[in-house]
Amino acid sequence: MTDTSTTAVLRLNRREDRERLEHARLSPLATKVTESRGREQQEPPDPFRTAFERDRDRVLHSKAFRRLKHKTQVFINPEGDHFVTRMTHTLQVTQVARALAQALDLNETLTEAICLGHDCGHTPFGHAGEAALSERIADGEWLHADQGVRIFRVLEPCNLSWEVLDGIRAHTWRVKPPPATPEGWLCRYADRIAYLTHDMLDAMRAGALGRNSLPASVVDVLGEPNGRSWIRSMIFALIEESAARGKVVMGAEVLGAMREFRDFMFENVYLRPEAVAQADKARGVIHSLVDHLEQHPDEIPDSYRIADAPLSLQALDFVAGMTDRYALAMHDRIFRPRGLV
Repeated sequence: MTDTSTTAVLRLNRREDRERLEHARLSPLATKVTESRGREQQEPPDPFRTAFERDRDRVLHSKAFRRLKHKTQVFINPEGDHFVTRMTHTLQVTQVARALAQALDLNETLTEAICLGHDCGHTPFGHAGEAALSERIADGEWLHADQGVRIFRVLEPCNLSWEVLDGIRAHTWRVKPPPATPEGWLCRYADRIAYLTHDMLDAMRAGALGRNSLPASVVDVLGEPNGRSWIRSMIFALIEESAARGKVVMGAEVLGAMREFRDFMFENVYLRPEAVAQADKARGVIHSLVDHLEQHPDEIPDSYRIADAPLSLQALDFVAGMTDRYALAMHDRIFRPRGLV
């Protein structure tokens, strides 16, 4: 007699099955893929992947995502192996946001797609590079969130769903209007939860902060500053408050501690004299590269030569997409060629 009770069985899990499961399992507030506003260019559906799953995969396989591994988070072109890069930051944001989506029965796949793409528009040298490019445009502010949308719509077109592009556009808190989906809001919170925690740990690793220099009022609320406790405290505060109020929001006490610590980080880490001096050097590199490329447009790759874009925008697109090491190497090649005495 043959025992078939433990025989493994594989079955197809088609796109339509998962779409139906979303409606049966997710919160009424969750963004269902079948209710998406769609893509700019219509495509035939995939037999096995939902539209948001295809978006996630397209972001993950993009060149812009790959470049994140050599882009600055806080410490420009760091020598140590354990400092956070823009890619490791992105993966941490994605992990935090997926945990939030699971706990609140929101759309985890949409959340993942937004978070993986949220920083793909970042410049070399972090926010110093962003500030440098802002100085090169006549009106307004150069924002990495807007550049992320431009990358996936124009420079490396992926035909992403409207909800993913909206989440990338509005992941920074000063951008208005805010995200149109609760999953976009998860990315906003996860971004801040991740960067405040790992930037603090990096600053302590670099000797820019000491354990005793952290605000006692923040430590009292968030717990021991070892990363894990802080992330846990902020995640729990968001889950509990969101479930109670029916929208993505964080509990007031923890939100206040998070805001207080953000102000502390700006004063003691992001804007400390050493960081400002380093940022000034980075701005000089950015400005020199943009000037050079506007004078030598033949050095701009074809992928940044958008036919209807002015030359200045082509130069900005190219420089914005550079990694830290590529920008420094190009700057050295042009302005400090080897062999000169």
